Amino acid sequence: MLDPARIPVIVGVGDVRSGRSGVPAGPREPLDLISEAAQSAIADCGVAALRSRIDAIHAVKTVSWSYDDLPGLLAARLKVPAPITASTSPIGGHWPAALLDRIGDDIAGGRTSVALLVGGEAQATMTALQKSGTDPVSLGWVAAPGGPPAFDASDLGSPGMQRAGLIVPTRVYPLFENRFTYDSGRTPEQSSAWSARMYSAFSELAAKNPASWTSTVYTPEDIATTGPGNRMVCEPYPLMLNAMPFVDQAAAVVVCSLALAREHGIADDRVVYLWGGAGATDPVDVLARNSFGTSAAMNRAVGRALAQASLEASALDVVDAYSCFPVVPKLLIRALCLPEDTVPSVTGGHSFFGGPLNSYTLHAIAEVTRRVREGAGPALVHGNGGYLTYQHVVLLSGTPHRNGYIGTPEPEQLGSDAPELVAGYAGEAEILTTTVEYGRDGVPATGFVVAHTSDGRRLAGRTGPEDAAALSAYTRTPPRSVIGRTVHVTDRDGVLTVRFPTG
Repeated sequence: MLDPARIPVIVGVGDVRSGRSGVPAGPREPLDLISEAAQSAIADCGVAALRSRIDAIHAVKTVSWSYDDLPGLLAARLKVPAPITASTSPIGGHWPAALLDRIGDDIAGGRTSVALLVGGEAQATMTALQKSGTDPVSLGWVAAPGGPPAFDASDLGSPGMQRAGLIVPTRVYPLFENRFTYDSGRTPEQSSAWSARMYSAFSELAAKNPASWTSTVYTPEDIATTGPGNRMVCEPYPLMLNAMPFVDQAAAVVVCSLALAREHGIADDRVVYLWGGAGATDPVDVLARNSFGTSAAMNRAVGRALAQASLEASALDVVDAYSCFPVVPKLLIRALCLPEDTVPSVTGGHSFFGGPLNSYTLHAIAEVTRRVREGAGPALVHGNGGYLTYQHVVLLSGTPHRNGYIGTPEPEQLGSDAPELVAGYAGEAEILTTTVEYGRDGVPATGFVVAHTSDGRRLAGRTGPEDAAALSAYTRTPPRSVIGRTVHVTDRDGVLTVRFPTG
């Protein structure tokens, strides 16, 4: 018989926003937003006495403003005892799911009674303050411990990635999308149409969500058509298919044991069971990945979580995918063997609900909890970090799993057998994947290429505008990819000259 004291359950959720797209609010510090979300989650429990039982506070790292001890600052704001267990995650969008899984493990192991998981950002406010030249400290923002966010050059990527210019998500994720499209036998036009249909459905969800950053519903044509308000960023993603990180949003979740929930009189229909989850990590260096058309870490994390729960993907009633770029939900749809017309979101996704950097998935957990309370069946929430690097999923349900908590919060580290990366190469190479970055004038500016050399090594680099136009799939009618073609490449310190065979 299962011990209720070892079964983790979510008993309170809350998420907030300050302002909205096109309707700015007064500047608010991330700590203020997080504190409001936490108060909302605690109130959602419906039991005031549970506040005094909080003995663990876990924070997803805030990027828009730095805090040395966010859990401690939050405990003081909430007037709760200093937590016995406290942590702040590193950077990564997978952390809300990974931390929730760890909390489940701690409750199942008797190490935690009541845990508070929080996260939030004020990037919209920070951007506005920077433009106006206003120092947030002058507005009373916490400066000790805390202050402006620090920058670490290593966060840009490996030396090879930096040499090739593959240093921001807008350049890297399209490489995965374009190879995924090629491997699946779709044309660029077909793949872009799929993205537009999916994101149009996302916008409908976001328009109904009170915590959403936007409230406009967009048609697939709105999303697929480039123009002044929807410029092409990196092929095949116009602006509406990129995450919107300039938001002010926060979320919080309260987790305790089933026994404690019952002890405090929380009704059964307010309890959501945290079955557990699983994670996996691909090589941090994108250029050391075995494949660009799939995510081995995602496949492994999803496979492990479902196997641990003895659950078929077809039994899932709710799925929320991390959606910083369309390739991520597409890969999750494929990993779960779901139909292509699946809409894997409950919030409306990063482009329309909002993409508060590391903490988006915490909003998804809050919304999924509400769905399960309303009667939805088993749910899967997915978190993604890095450049499709870190993957973690958790399973939630309105009924307990027959084995109690079944998660394994420690991620599996996956290896690499990718070819050696070569520099200074000149000769023939087959294009493995590519993307083209556009200037604000709507003209191809830089091409990015990953290729395999004739002697079996891998090269990566960036091009000038002329070669970018030659690589572009979208300067052709109909759109046509150059992936799989053999070209002559000359690499001079990461800058590539690409020549296509004549005739």
